[in-house]
Amino acid sequence: MNNIDSKDLSMPTGKKDNDDIDLMALALVLLRGWRIIAVMAVLGLLLGLLYSRYVNPTFKSDALIQIEENTQGVEALGESISELVGTEVSKAETEAELIRSRMILEPVVELLHLRIRLTDPNIGHLDKLKSDGIATQVNTPDEVSLNTESGAVKVSQFQVAPAYLNQAFTLTRSETGFVLSNGVDKFQGQIGQAHQFQGVEGLIAILVTDLPATAYPVQIRKQTLKTTTDAINSALSVEEKGQKTGILQLSMVGGNQEQVTTILNQIVQSYVAQNQSRGSEETTKTLAFMETQIPLLKEKLEAAEARFNDFRKKYGTIDVGKEAELLLNEKSRIDEQLNELNLKKADLTTYYTEQHPLVVQINQQLKVLNNRTREIGNTVAGLPEIQREFLKLSEDTAINREIYLTLLKNYEQLKIVKAGQIGYARIIDSPTSTFKAIAPNKLQIMMLAALVGTMLGVIMVLLKNLMRNVVKDPEHLEASTGIPVIATIPRSPLLSRLSKKKKAHARMLAHVDHSSLSYEAIKSLRTNLIFGMPTGAITEQPAQVILITGESPGVGKSFITANLSEVFAQLDKKVLIIDGDMRLGELHKMFNKSAEDGLADYLLQDKETVFVNDEQPTSVQIDKAASVLTIESIIHPTGMAQIDFIPRGRQSANPTSLLIGESFRQLLAALKTRYDYIVIDSPPILAASDAMVLAQQADKVLIVTKFNQSVEGQLVYAIKQMNKANVKVDGIVLNDVQQGLMDKYSYHYHYAYGDRDNR
Repeated sequence: MNNIDSKDLSMPTGKKDNDDIDLMALALVLLRGWRIIAVMAVLGLLLGLLYSRYVNPTFKSDALIQIEENTQGVEALGESISELVGTEVSKAETEAELIRSRMILEPVVELLHLRIRLTDPNIGHLDKLKSDGIATQVNTPDEVSLNTESGAVKVSQFQVAPAYLNQAFTLTRSETGFVLSNGVDKFQGQIGQAHQFQGVEGLIAILVTDLPATAYPVQIRKQTLKTTTDAINSALSVEEKGQKTGILQLSMVGGNQEQVTTILNQIVQSYVAQNQSRGSEETTKTLAFMETQIPLLKEKLEAAEARFNDFRKKYGTIDVGKEAELLLNEKSRIDEQLNELNLKKADLTTYYTEQHPLVVQINQQLKVLNNRTREIGNTVAGLPEIQREFLKLSEDTAINREIYLTLLKNYEQLKIVKAGQIGYARIIDSPTSTFKAIAPNKLQIMMLAALVGTMLGVIMVLLKNLMRNVVKDPEHLEASTGIPVIATIPRSPLLSRLSKKKKAHARMLAHVDHSSLSYEAIKSLRTNLIFGMPTGAITEQPAQVILITGESPGVGKSFITANLSEVFAQLDKKVLIIDGDMRLGELHKMFNKSAEDGLADYLLQDKETVFVNDEQPTSVQIDKAASVLTIESIIHPTGMAQIDFIPRGRQSANPTSLLIGESFRQLLAALKTRYDYIVIDSPPILAASDAMVLAQQADKVLIVTKFNQSVEGQLVYAIKQMNKANVKVDGIVLNDVQQGLMDKYSYHYHYAYGDRDNR
């Protein structure tokens, strides 16, 4: 028997804690999952191809603008004029932001009717995949047009009340003209005529010049100015080319080459026009100021001259002394300086406040000169009254004449400057159309999509490996369970191909693939079992009953049972195969036998023929008693020498109770006297408790697990369940191992005879 004390149980050992990454194991995991990775890579490639066809081609247009540091027209007339008008330094970064402002973009939007948006709702996702690109609207100063499969739609005017902004309308050709509706309002009009409709939310003005065929709807909406300018800015790029070069590069992208070039060209023209207007603005303001001052200064000069002439006529010529003459000359120079400073101050205060540093500086200079003027005045006050009057009138006349002549000279010069003045922005390269799409880059997209698909495949393989820790490594399996792996059975390619055929029954390796590594591995398993089975009378009786089970269905335990029995029979030993799975056993199909007259029938007959309280048996009971099955009647030949077979019999409602009964023990005892080896194929451990009951009568218990399919955690749990039932598992058979360079332990195939014999 295989019963043991609990202290002798082979308990699974704990897994080793190892924080180091096993790169080789990781590589093997990825290699084993190459199919998933390849499928994901191909799927990514296909998605990339579909995406490259789905998106519309993108075109680009460029322009270059040079920003000069200051206006050359004023400087060319001399230092005095440039100081008078002033200079303005324009930074490229500042101008870049100015180009993106609504001040520049709004004239473009209004000129090209960019707030009108036309869309074709009949284009679906499949239509985008079928063609490399769909038509987009084209804006010109005259109209907005869009080509559809049923014709073109052209709109020259579309004005709506604020409540209708960004609201979609449906425009459809009718028999008499067109129909405009938004679900609430519905208007009818004539093509080619301007119409004004009164809607629920306000007025709507529209002029339609062409529409597609009848009943083909087109959507039209009027966007807000901000929405339109934001859309332009999202497609517009303004950057300085190089560092401090003063050259701005304007780039714009879109789905229509002509449309992109037209919009960018209008943006450049709008900016240059605004720039030129700003460049002459200071000259215009200065001229306007001078035009108001010249008549006043002329009147003031004429009045001063008249007073001076009257004084000379009345008193004659006055001989001013040397000191008075010097004072007069000095005061005259001071007055000239005061005149210039006052003129500059008047010009500066046109643009700046009194707190500006230049204005403050001029005020300080004026204060100093005025103080000196007062000192001279006090000195002159000591001269005779007539001489003082003469000096005063002479000074007034000279000063007024100087101011008038200076202002008149500057006025004429600024008129010349304005006539030839230009802005400080110069177009270097105008926008041009290349008609070459810059996106999508199909090759790049497909390569990137394939790479992303590959990465997702790698992640899926790693996650699958983490979430479902399948049986792969014999050494790791031994460390996890504490049970030796006594054989690794490679997959038989020939047997696998035959099993894929419809209505194909399982076949023996000896019949179809006797020279394969799989068959040699079965013989190696036999060798391990023989060496592990005591045969001497000194120790104990020879192990006859071998139980083969698995942790779950589909691991190949019936395959191992049949082929192991066949190789035992080669040793001239009588072997009996018992299908102990009385629920779903299919071992009879391998020998082309019927499942009737089997183990379940033999064990059930005792219960069916018991007479209660020694009453007289019925006719049915008498018939059953007459057809009692004997041991010989449930043993069937397999057609192979030295091998007999007991099928599962008819299905039973409670097979476990039949196996626990005395009838099974007596049957097994009788069979031991007839056969050298009895190999029992039991139900899976985790599916039924039959394996634990059968193991009580077995000398050796083997668990079959399937390579790269069985879950290691389930196997460990199944062994624990057997240990709890006081059953020792003697070995693990790793079945269906696939040979390949990607498998770390492929050497087990080639050394299947000797690597486990000494266990």
